[in-house]
Amino acid sequence: MTGDALSQDPTELQRRIDSSRAHPARVYDVFLGGKDHYPADLAAAAAALAANPTGFLDVRHNRDFLRRAVNTLVKEDGIRQFLDIGTGLPTAENVHQIAQRVAPESRVVYVDNDPVVLAHARALLTSGPEGLTDYIDADLKDPAAILERAAKTLDFDRPIALCLVAVLHFVEDEEAYPIVRELVDALPAGSRLVLSHLTEDLNPENVRAVQRTYTERGFTFVLRTRADVERFFTEHSLDVVEPGVVPAHHWRPDHAAPVPDQPEAAYLEGLDPVERVRYADINAVTDADINVYAAVATKG
Repeated sequence: MTGDALSQDPTELQRRIDSSRAHPARVYDVFLGGKDHYPADLAAAAAALAANPTGFLDVRHNRDFLRRAVNTLVKEDGIRQFLDIGTGLPTAENVHQIAQRVAPESRVVYVDNDPVVLAHARALLTSGPEGLTDYIDADLKDPAAILERAAKTLDFDRPIALCLVAVLHFVEDEEAYPIVRELVDALPAGSRLVLSHLTEDLNPENVRAVQRTYTERGFTFVLRTRADVERFFTEHSLDVVEPGVVPAHHWRPDHAAPVPDQPEAAYLEGLDPVERVRYADINAVTDADINVYAAVATKG
């Protein structure tokens, strides 16, 4: 493993952490049942859940889409390199764990710009001896820097899977499309783009209510239509694989989402709605629960 980003001075790292404001990576951590967040993140998650009580299913099914996509790329397509931008906090089944379980020689570079993610990034650098992992502390809005540093671990003469999973809805149009163009242009033929994105197409009332709770907290939060999401692929002549751009739970479902261990009923009843999320079984999902498009495409 590598991880030059982890050499940052702990005092400087602590200075960068603003626990008074919610951060998307940490709100995401709340919905995944993690513990690496602050009261502001918990409050943002609670507000979003009040606006849309099944909204946590978007987060959990988005994560399960990533599991299925990585498994597919490693097992069926022979992909052995991944660039995961907008990684978020370490959780169960990170990309390198999924990929290296099948192909131990797989290489994975994680990228995020939240100092809390950086503080916990050592959990992402647990590669087996045959593979490599690295973590880059960088902003998606600086693709040149990401590509330069990723080249220390990844071989840009061989196919790479670029993962932009639930990150582009935090970027406005005038930046989002050029960023994806720059990243995709740097990839060799045979590479893949793994992408998911929130939308108002599917259940507009619910997701717009969630959008309001986030924008009130200063987040950029752009809901894109299916045509807008498809544009990330068509602008770069990428070939979207079957089943196309679809709601996340319809992308090659295997009905194998992990089911959390269940506590005693009395304990569960005593939890507030946000705390209860970590124990939810997401396999019982309906189309009315999901507001995320997902797709994988190939660069010719």
